[in-house]
Amino acid sequence: MDLSLIASNILNPPVLFFFLGMMAVLVKSDLEIPQPIPKFFSLYLLFAIGFKGGVELVKSGIGQEVVLTLLAASLMACIVPLYTFFILKLKFDLYNAAAIAATYGSISAVTFITAGSFLGQLGISYGGYMVAALALMESPAIIVGLILLKLATADLAIVDDSKVTQRDLDWSEVLKEAFLNSSVFLLVGSLLIGVMTGERGWQALSPFSQDMFYGVLAFFLLDMGLVAARRLKDLEKTGTFLISFALLIPIVNAAIGLSIAKLIGLPQGDALLFCVLCASASYIAVPAAMRLTVPEANPSLYVSAALVITFPFNIIVGIPLYLYCINMLWS
Repeated sequence: MDLSLIASNILNPPVLFFFLGMMAVLVKSDLEIPQPIPKFFSLYLLFAIGFKGGVELVKSGIGQEVVLTLLAASLMACIVPLYTFFILKLKFDLYNAAAIAATYGSISAVTFITAGSFLGQLGISYGGYMVAALALMESPAIIVGLILLKLATADLAIVDDSKVTQRDLDWSEVLKEAFLNSSVFLLVGSLLIGVMTGERGWQALSPFSQDMFYGVLAFFLLDMGLVAARRLKDLEKTGTFLISFALLIPIVNAAIGLSIAKLIGLPQGDALLFCVLCASASYIAVPAAMRLTVPEANPSLYVSAALVITFPFNIIVGIPLYLYCINMLWS
């Protein structure tokens, strides 16, 4: 593998700020970002990437490649939680298996944004429709995970006179949490506004949506470094099985995504983003939904796996590794 790609990624300022956040916790600095601010950063990044994606989608139009990519994205969002659920059942109970599977079936918008920043640093372009793929892959895993759990517990009896394993889910609440949560709503809404306003809207908002973008991303990853380092102790509860899963499944999913991207004929930049979407795991939207719908699952398992292991792996090693494989195959 070309080590210059890893070096280029690590020396990307937002990634360095992630390391700085982790270092602050490890050396016991009192560095802290007040809580409302990270939420604003998250919303800003979703707004900016969604709006830019909508503008770029107008420029590129909707052709066969776009439709195939969006279909493939939706398919991956449904397939990943299916097979990971059965792998996770080997070690965990049904509730934790479903929650972790849903987490890995969904995506990390910040990993996607970091990959876009990496491509920008290398001067590699990508299509705005990939933001639509990002939006499509956010929610289906929640639905699939809950359906799997309902089917798996349907025939089980009452255990220890206290646990009723037949679940009656409020599907209206499930669908609302899956498709109307703040991240999905803002991302899709910004995408549509970008489509409606096009280049004129981009020129009007570019001082806010473009010039501030990398600074906000750096600050957000600084906070992510702080949060990830504070959760390092949770890894002691996960065991080697989940740690191995959190490292290997992203590579497997990226390999599947790479094969699909090659089959569809995606250009290199779009192929990387598609692989990153397949390889990432949600640590915001899906955990919030799982806390509401599967309270029996242990958040320290699915949040720690996604945030402390998979997220750093992808932004440090995964992104340059996937691009290296794409460069080899596409050349």
